[in-house]
Amino acid sequence: MPLTISIALLIVILALVILAAGYVKAPPDRAYIISGLRKVPRILVGRAGIKIPFLERVDRLYLGQMTVDIKTEQSVPTNDFINVNVDAVAKVRIGTNPDSIQLAAKNFLNKNPEQITMDLQDSLQGNMREIIGTLSLKEINTDRDSFSDQVMSKASRDMEKLGIEILSCNIQNVTDENGLIADLGADNTSKIKKDASIAKAQADKEVAVAKAMADKESNDARIAADLEIAQKQRDLAIKQAELKQETDAAQAKADAAYEIQRQEQQKSIETNTVNAQIAKAEREAELKATEVRVQEQTLEATIKKQAEAEKYRQIQEAEAELEKKKKEAEAVKYAMEQEAAGIKAKGDAEAEAIRAKGLAEAEAMEKRAEAYKKYNGAAMAEMMIKIMPQMAAEIAKPLSQIDKINIYGTGDGTNGASQISGNMPIVMKQVFDTMSEATGVDFTEIMRAGTYDAKVNKNIHLDAEGLQVNLPDQK
Repeated sequence: MPLTISIALLIVILALVILAAGYVKAPPDRAYIISGLRKVPRILVGRAGIKIPFLERVDRLYLGQMTVDIKTEQSVPTNDFINVNVDAVAKVRIGTNPDSIQLAAKNFLNKNPEQITMDLQDSLQGNMREIIGTLSLKEINTDRDSFSDQVMSKASRDMEKLGIEILSCNIQNVTDENGLIADLGADNTSKIKKDASIAKAQADKEVAVAKAMADKESNDARIAADLEIAQKQRDLAIKQAELKQETDAAQAKADAAYEIQRQEQQKSIETNTVNAQIAKAEREAELKATEVRVQEQTLEATIKKQAEAEKYRQIQEAEAELEKKKKEAEAVKYAMEQEAAGIKAKGDAEAEAIRAKGLAEAEAMEKRAEAYKKYNGAAMAEMMIKIMPQMAAEIAKPLSQIDKINIYGTGDGTNGASQISGNMPIVMKQVFDTMSEATGVDFTEIMRAGTYDAKVNKNIHLDAEGLQVNLPDQK
């Protein structure tokens, strides 16, 4: 089984190699002719095909357009026995039908375009010589299209046998050995000049006759026109005279009527002028009066506005000044209130501190109260006298810490300084009262025991056991 697969694969590969080696493709301007196995070769034009290697071959045939120069290398006599030389160009190609290609393949296979045109040149020259012998020199020169058509018609029969198709044939040049073509041209030129001169003379004659006739007709027309113009002018003069007479009469009437009308208009103009002057004077008077009233109103309004503006300015300035003073007074009052409140608050704080300190020492004072009771009046007085400087210093100490005091007067007639100095006895009295309450000893009475009022009027005296008060008998 594997051997069979290998053989089949080998056959397929061999077939592909053969196909690749035998693949051919013909371009549109070439014919590929494959021959070998078949009796009739295969023709490929613009398509692809397969040739069997070693058994078939490929030949090429050019199908493009080719140009063949046809020249008579020697002079050729015409039908009227005039030797001429003719140069022509023919456009040819190999026919596209299979029969033409088969015929051309037998003659031009594998040849390039130059070789093919060389092979065709002799045949085309022979055909052109045959046609020249059947035509006269004049026919060749005057009707070259017919000459080229006859050459194509004659040569086409021979070219078809070779598989060639003639596309066009153009006569380029025709010359002769004796210059007869030039003489024919000169003869034709003379004839043309003669015919042109005759035609010109005939035309000049016709122009002169026509001009004379035109001049006569023009003169007759001018005379008739002048006569008619003279008659028209005479009629015009008569008519103008009549019109002038009528015009003068009408003008006289018109002048009279115009003068009357002018006088009436002048009178009306003068009346209207006087009325206009009167009206103008009245309007000017009214205008003057109006201007005076306007000026008076303007002046009055200006003075009133100025007075109102001045009044408003003074009111504003007064209100501003009053507001300024009010604000200054409020500022001073506020400052005084703030400073007074500060002083009061500071005094209250210090008093509270002293009271708190006294309360803290209350317990100790109570314990010392019994001891104080044992002191006689002289001892208590001595103690009070000893501590009074210290008490005064402590009382004055807070005041010594004040850096600056602003003093303001009040409305009751007292000043700030007297109020501050008046606070000292009050503070001292508060201290004595506090000590008396804490100890149960009336320090005030002790201080007053030596006075005359205490001894005589109040019967107060100090002894070894303390303060003795002898009240008077109550009757």
